[in-house]
Parts: sequence; C-alpha cells; structure tokens
Amino acid sequence: MHTVFRYAGTVAAVMLTVSIVPGVMTTGGWETTLLVALVWSVISMVVKPVLHVLTFPITVITFGLFSFVLNALLFWAMTLIVPNFFVAGFGAALLGALVLSILSWFIHKAL
Repeated sequence: MHTVFRYAGTVAAVMLTVSIVPGVMTTGGWETTLLVALVWSVISMVVKPVLHVLTFPITVITFGLFSFVLNALLFWAMTLIVPNFFVAGFGAALLGALVLSILSWFIHKAL
C-alpha cells in the first residue's frame, strides 16, 4: 500500500511540475501523466543510482553540480520514452527535474 501512495505522490508531483515549469508539457491527458510518473519512478530507482556511481568522479570534481546535469538529462530522456511528453530544451529539463525532485521529496515526506 505504501508503494501505491508513493506512486500517487509522484503523479501529483508530475502534474504540478507540468503546470509550473514553462517548456514542460503533456498533451495526452491522464494517461501521459501516469506514464511519466511511472517512467520517472523506474528511472529514479534503477537507472539513476547506476549512473551516479559511474559519474562519481565527475560529480566530485564539480562539487556535486554534475548531479543536476545528470537529473536534467534523465528528465529530458523521458521525452524519448513517453509519447505526448515534451520538454522544450535543456533549461526546461534542468528546471523540470529540479522542481519534480523537490515536489516528490516534499510529497513523499508528507505521506
């Protein structure tokens, strides 16, 4: 049941991110939002930890700032996976990933 609440929190965070961040949009309705939340959850649990380990030297050299770039690239990569999900550019991806991460963290802490 906890997993369902976490997923619902991620869906809410995606909805807020799409409405807040200019340059990030969905055109498919609820299905697209649910799919974006699912893909972001899988990326956060599976892909992101592996990439953080692989890019650890770069992250250390840049004092942790490369992790923001990595999150933005993963957020931007979701446009390749999820149909009807669009990110206007790297700036929108960076802001979208940051907003989505903060909102997800806040919602998951509230649950």
